This record gives sequence, structure tokens and C-alpha cells, in this order.
Amino acid sequence: MTTSPATTRLTQYAHGGGCACKIPPGELEDMVRGLVGIGSADLLVGLDDGDDAAAVRIEGGPHGDIAVLATADFFTPVVDDAYDWGRIAAANALSDIYAMGGRPILAVNLLGWPRDVLPPELAQEVLRGGLDVARLAGCPVAGGHSIDDPEPKYGMAVTGLADPNRLLRNDAAQAGLPISLTKPLGVGVLNNRHKATGEVFSHAVESMVALNDTASSAALAAGVRAATDVTGFGLLGHLYKMARASGVSAVIDARAVPYLEGARESLREGFVPGGSRRNLDWVRPHLEAAVSDEDLILLADAQTSGGLLVAGEMPGGTVIGVFTARTGAAINVR
Repeated sequence: MTTSPATTRLTQYAHGGGCACKIPPGELEDMVRGLVGIGSADLLVGLDDGDDAAAVRIEGGPHGDIAVLATADFFTPVVDDAYDWGRIAAANALSDIYAMGGRPILAVNLLGWPRDVLPPELAQEVLRGGLDVARLAGCPVAGGHSIDDPEPKYGMAVTGLADPNRLLRNDAAQAGLPISLTKPLGVGVLNNRHKATGEVFSHAVESMVALNDTASSAALAAGVRAATDVTGFGLLGHLYKMARASGVSAVIDARAVPYLEGARESLREGFVPGGSRRNLDWVRPHLEAAVSDEDLILLADAQTSGGLLVAGEMPGGTVIGVFTARTGAAINVR
């Protein structure tokens, strides 16, 4: 932990931070309920279960059918350092492709910038951070779109490819499968503390900029069929969506869940994102818990560029529970 050297504190120009600024999950579901687009037999994954990316089958490729994946993700500054914010936002957008078992092949930038308030050199640093992470992913960045915006926002729209018969979906979890998590939780409370105090948590930044490519490949190699990434709705929110879509329940061993250093202390000192509390409020009617509210808040902590939540055991993952036949609550935390 160090004191931030940034002369411009980007987090002070945002009402929220990172994926914690998402529209609350219950409100979002009400917003899109009843909206129906054009039906297609080739649409493999659409809006129904709120999966990480859309998937459409393209038939007759040189190596057989291909699934084309499409996603977009952007958010307000989660850290003060412009370059790191760009890296985090890019890793977060690319994660949706990895969470579906795909590989990213093209990205375009999405940038909102208060040009009368913040200098263009800072925007350039944001874009440079995104470009560097996309380069690590082997994904070209080809232009994008920018607007003059009173609040800074950055992210990417990403296209990927996958085997249509080996997609990682959030509706394919089965009873008896272990639940694995590939990154520790806690970036929400640490980012909230950073915004309030200026303290820098380099280990949280490194967790957020780490790509989920290795975890995705390991899941596919292990024969996993169900996965999602843990972002703004927290572990409990994304796990609830997976259990609901799959028609199963989930039992979580709270003692097995890994956390970043300083996360629990930051929670006790009151650095809790509003999004984390909203996540817990949304999940609580579907939850049975034998742990404290402190544990539940951390399990619902709004993550930015979190790890994969996987139905199965795999190298590099921590087993935190098991899926069971649906009986009673969708999630049971012990």
C-alpha cells in the first residue's frame, strides 16, 4: 500500500467506480423484461439468461461451424492512474470472451471524455493502457468511438470466436459439480478505499489487469461446460444467475473463498461500494446463510475484472463449494 502519486485523481470525476457503477441487477432485469429481438436458430446465446457475451453460429467454415461472440463493457475510473484504468477496463471487456470459452479476435475502443476538464494526454494514457493489454491478449484494436462526456468512461466492444459445441455458458451447471473461483475477491472494497483516501493497492491492480485467458483454456481442457466471470454483481449475484439459469442450487463454504490482502480490514473500516450492498439486497431473498453480514457483503462485493466462476474443478482454481439439486434457496452459504 502506498500513497498515490497521481496529480489528477480520476476517481474524483466519477459518481461510481468500475463495475460497481453498473445498473443494479434487479433494476436491469426489470428494464429489459419483455424486450424481444429478431429470433434466429443460429443465435446460441442471447438475452435470456444474462450470459457474458452473445454467441451466433456461422455455418460452413473451412474447419466446420464457428461461434462468433460479441460483447461490450465500459465504466468510470476505478483507479486514479489513467494507464492502469485503461489496462483494467480492457482486461474486463476481454474477460467476457474468455468467460464464454472463446478467444478475442478484434476490439474497438469506447471512450467518453470531459474534454473541457481533463487534458487529452490523460485520455491517451487510458487508450495506451487498453492497447497494451489487448496486445498481451493477441487481440487487434481497430479504432472505436469517442464522445465529449461530462464523466470519463472507457471500455471496449470485443468480438471473439469459439467452438459452438464447447461454449462455456451460465445455464449448464449440474448438480454434483464443484464450484471453482480463479481470482480472489475484494477489489470492490479496496477500490472504494482508494477512491476515498488515495491509497494505492498494487496487488488489487495486478489482479484486475490479469487476463482470464489461462483460466478459460484450463476450464475447456478440463471439460467444463458452465462458467461466468465475477464482475459488478459480485460472487453471489453471478452465482445466483448461474444457479437460476441452470435449475440447480449452490452451496458455498465461506471459509474456502480467497480474498485480497486488506479487503476485510477495508470492509470493517466502512469502505463498501453501494453496488455491493445492492447486490446483497437482490440476492438475499434467494439465500440461506449461516455466516455474518460482513461475510455476505464480501461475497456480494462488486468486482471489476474479477476471475472466472466455474462449474468444475480445474488447475489454478480454488474450490469454494458445490452445485446441488435445486431444493429450497438457490444459494446456501455455510
